[in-house]
Amino acid sequence: MYLLGIAGGSGSGKTTFAHKVVKRTKKPVSMLHMDSYYLPTQPKELKTKTGKPNYDHPKAFDWELLKHHLRLLKKGTSVLSPIYDFATNSRTNKTIRVDATEIIIFEGIFTLFSSEIREILDIMCFLHVDSDIRFARRMDRDIKERGRTLESVIEQYYETVRPMYQKFLDPQRQFADFIVGEETDIAASILSSKINELIDMSTDINFDDGLARTFNQTNEHTLNLNEI
Repeated sequence: MYLLGIAGGSGSGKTTFAHKVVKRTKKPVSMLHMDSYYLPTQPKELKTKTGKPNYDHPKAFDWELLKHHLRLLKKGTSVLSPIYDFATNSRTNKTIRVDATEIIIFEGIFTLFSSEIREILDIMCFLHVDSDIRFARRMDRDIKERGRTLESVIEQYYETVRPMYQKFLDPQRQFADFIVGEETDIAASILSSKINELIDMSTDINFDDGLARTFNQTNEHTLNLNEI
């Protein structure tokens, strides 16, 4: 089983990029979304100056449940992932089954944040997209899909999204095997082709020992796809 982590700021195109990789992969792929693991009730200490929850802080997530589910999937056991309602900002009482397929993509803003999770990820990817593009995408999504007003989106961006990205999200780039400047078809093809190579190999292979060498990287640990 291969577990691929895709991290990046809100609006960077993580889900879109993940789906592009899925379409180009030979085997069935399951996807686990970090957004599903927001805590049922946000900690009071995360309240902003205006009294609103901070959904862009690491403490906003149910890490224990998330780590438990990732470990189960890595062992080949399917899980029932929670469903979070962004319209009401609450976890529902419904779940969705995530099967333990040969390839699992785990995507979210803090995918590479936890050292415990990084240890079980086979490939780590970070989408480094310009802040203006991320903001525009987030604004369009939140207004159309989550019923929020333009004013509330702008307020949240400057109050929590932007400062939390700079403090907690962007530093995750240092852990990535791949840094992608945009969720292009070419970048997805490169990543999926290497996943397909891993599948075809009859023996287990360590990413750093085998896959990374294949790429003739410009530095020891990171392949930068910003120019793609």
